[in-house]
Amino acid sequence: MVIEAVIERATDGTFNVYCSKEIFSGAGDTIEEAKADMMQQIKFYKETAIAEGFKYPAFLDGEYSFSYKIDAVSLMQYYVNSGILSLAGLEKLTGINQKQLWGYINGTKPRKAQEERIESGFRALDKDLNAIFA
Repeated sequence: MVIEAVIERATDGTFNVYCSKEIFSGAGDTIEEAKADMMQQIKFYKETAIAEGFKYPAFLDGEYSFSYKIDAVSLMQYYVNSGILSLAGLEKLTGINQKQLWGYINGTKPRKAQEERIESGFRALDKDLNAIFA
């Protein structure tokens, strides 16, 4: 079973992960920490349900995986703050100047058109990388 989970960057710079159709969530300083926190909470939930005799989702007894979704601005924040991408690189990728990108990373909400440009830039990068490594 594949469970859809959403990754978001909080205003304090941490990350939250939550399942869109299940009750599970996690938080952490990084995306990886937030995912690990959610997995720990799922394990705790199942163990507690078994110990207390409560019902829990049947999929927890089988194999399951997660399909993660992240908004373009949170993805941009993650890659810039981790040092993987620079504002100069993102400017080339999106066509949005660095000062504006810096504002988005630091809390200014982009207009829908700008968010679409950021997403489009990441999709173009993804397409290029897939062409190279496919």
